[in-house]
Amino acid sequence: MHRRNFIKTFTGATSLFYLNNLLNKSAFANDALKILTINIAKVTETWEEMAAKADVPISFYQKIGSPNDLVEIFSKGNGIELYDAVTDNGGNQEDILSKKKLIEIIDVSSIKNWINIIPEYKKSGKYNRTIRNDKGDVVGIPYLSNADSLAFNKAKIGADINSWEALFDSQFKGYSSLQNSLGPTIATTAIYLKQSSKQDIKNPSNLTKDEVRGVCQFLINMKKRGQFKKLWDNFDDGVNLLVNEDVLVSSCWEPIAIFAKRNGIDIKYGIMKEGHLTWNNVWMFTSGGKERGQEKNFYKLMDLYLSPWFGTRLLDKYGFTPQMIGIKKYLEDSEKIDLLKKQILIERLVDKQKRFSINGNSWQNLYPNEVATYKEWWQKFLAA
Repeated sequence: MHRRNFIKTFTGATSLFYLNNLLNKSAFANDALKILTINIAKVTETWEEMAAKADVPISFYQKIGSPNDLVEIFSKGNGIELYDAVTDNGGNQEDILSKKKLIEIIDVSSIKNWINIIPEYKKSGKYNRTIRNDKGDVVGIPYLSNADSLAFNKAKIGADINSWEALFDSQFKGYSSLQNSLGPTIATTAIYLKQSSKQDIKNPSNLTKDEVRGVCQFLINMKKRGQFKKLWDNFDDGVNLLVNEDVLVSSCWEPIAIFAKRNGIDIKYGIMKEGHLTWNNVWMFTSGGKERGQEKNFYKLMDLYLSPWFGTRLLDKYGFTPQMIGIKKYLEDSEKIDLLKKQILIERLVDKQKRFSINGNSWQNLYPNEVATYKEWWQKFLAA
């Protein structure tokens, strides 16, 4: 349902990493911080390098599955016994796991780089809400976010695109692509329909039954007229459609646009006037991790995730949005980053700030109330 299919491109089998320079193997296996996460949480070539940078022994376990799967692993499975720290899959997992006392309240005073966190997390509102439980306690440390937008072939089109309307414009009939995932595709379409006053929609990320029906019927009509070349299924699929110029406009994750551009295609990632689908991912500390005395290792690792060192590499490697201040200064002060790359990354950062400032943005970090209706109408869209 989520962009997390992107994980598949950057993952291997579940694995353990042993850092011989930190501890001997037998001691490491017992003392390592066992993390259940995805490979995009790694901005180095290997997890060994991430562990060395944090000065924390790490055992990495690959996380796959849906938000529901993650909750099940900890509430009904043996996740507490297996993992000390875990990243979310989107949705409201922090609330669920906190209510079940499966994750711990985080002492942010133990994280030196907490002072670097972007100001939005310290104010009331949607950002703040994603890292706190119902009582207001911090239970998550954000490490990446983004505002999903539209990629387009600037060389072929000859102009910038600033509206989701391009996905549905007859000019791009047969050269448009959407993600084969009901959550983001329905939500981004709802953002367009709401902000263009084509349909009466209150919250694009949490539609009523009638709103789901209206949005999906719009998509069905577009599909029947041949508007979409293909619904892309995974990261490689999304990149290849752009690189092969099978499509000229695509609703996709920013890393897809970046990797397509690295293949020599003039792909731009737009700033949509109607708004974007915004989201974040967070780290959580499990109750099992606390029982095993892993607080020190967890806080040291979180310190790394809130450092400009991590944020700059995240911005460069994947194009995701850093969750800390000081990135521009870090870039300007770095002697190891060449001038052209500095310019590219600063421009990327400025574009992100513009996307996040659009009033029509809709926050994705929640489960819609009418999930069954979403699934029902998505199947009708796929069958059309």
